[in-house]
Amino acid sequence: MSDIPGVKNNLFILPESADVLLSDEQALAAAKAVADLAITDAAKRDRERIYPVEALSLFSRSGLGSISIPREFGGGGLSYQTLAEVFRLISAADPALGQIPQNHFGILQFVRDVGTLAQQQSIFKAVVAGQRLGNGGPEKNTRHTRDINARLTRQAGGLRLTGEKFYSTGALFAHIVVTNALDDRDHAVMAFIPRPAQGLEIVDDWSGIGQRTTASGTVRLHEVAVDEHWVIPHPSQDKPSLRGAVSQLIQAAIDAGIARGAFDEACEFIRSRSRPWVDAGVDRNADDPHLQADLGRIYIELTAAETLLRRAAQTLDTIDQSQLTADIAAQASIAVAEAKVLTTEIALKASEKLLEWGGSRATLSEHGLDRHWRNARTHTLHDPVRWKYHAIGNYYLNHIFPARHAWI
Repeated sequence: MSDIPGVKNNLFILPESADVLLSDEQALAAAKAVADLAITDAAKRDRERIYPVEALSLFSRSGLGSISIPREFGGGGLSYQTLAEVFRLISAADPALGQIPQNHFGILQFVRDVGTLAQQQSIFKAVVAGQRLGNGGPEKNTRHTRDINARLTRQAGGLRLTGEKFYSTGALFAHIVVTNALDDRDHAVMAFIPRPAQGLEIVDDWSGIGQRTTASGTVRLHEVAVDEHWVIPHPSQDKPSLRGAVSQLIQAAIDAGIARGAFDEACEFIRSRSRPWVDAGVDRNADDPHLQADLGRIYIELTAAETLLRRAAQTLDTIDQSQLTADIAAQASIAVAEAKVLTTEIALKASEKLLEWGGSRATLSEHGLDRHWRNARTHTLHDPVRWKYHAIGNYYLNHIFPARHAWI
């Protein structure tokens, strides 16, 4: 159970039931309900670092957590287009809330790609029932984000996991913490740990300037017992996978949501609270022709980013995952990377323009408008756009496939 201030203990009680959403319309309606609940106090929660527990609980109860699970396992079996739109809608209201379940879906894709049938059945069943998966990792003081120091060792009493993780988005709110480790053969594995678990400690020490209520801090594991059935070896780099493309699609959807939220709030602020520049010769800031033109440029860029996001999701939806090849996986990653470039750039640009268009009063803390830029700047640091440009150019110029990991 949690003893973190502001987090309700009943958030971690296993849910009695959760809905199963079997249509795009149901899923989008559920996402809008979550967004409507979250947006009412998004600025206050960011300012006071209050976790979005009610909205997160609604997310799970409504069945949104299982929309990507195939129907043969009891899930919604919905499209990646719907998955991306769910995250875009929620993130436009509160991108911290949007980010909390991001790893949940990346992990589900990992299980779908490489888990055994028995592992898929047990893990998917838990998620369909409303349980949330949370990320434990990567590690903070390694050479790069893919390095692993945590160890899963076989002892007399069974498997035990020891290590320390950071950037553990979703772990504080999870029923099952999922983390990477090296086994006795130095092979990378993913271990699933139901909570509560002796030796598992989640520390609320995330201090980022943005995404302040994701609780993306430290997870400590000391001799934590792990069920052998709930350990999935990482596949060989030779095995194609959609995990990276799916994870990045959701990241891009979050950025697109940040951009849309900033743009919509900018329009409202311009109309209702800002005043025109002295040389504009107009009574309302909304009638300033230079501002109108600038806002039009941003809207076009936002629409382009949202369009590429939908196209990337459509690309994933056309793939028969039972017939996945290296070439098809590369096409998927590149399509998502193209969207991620634009969603990154428009999230940063729209959230900065919001302050410029609103003028000095837009910086007042009472409005909380700075949260859009802080969220955009923080979230878009997950993976550098310069490497997206490189991967895209190298693919089209030399037909070199991008690297296989969760960041492309």
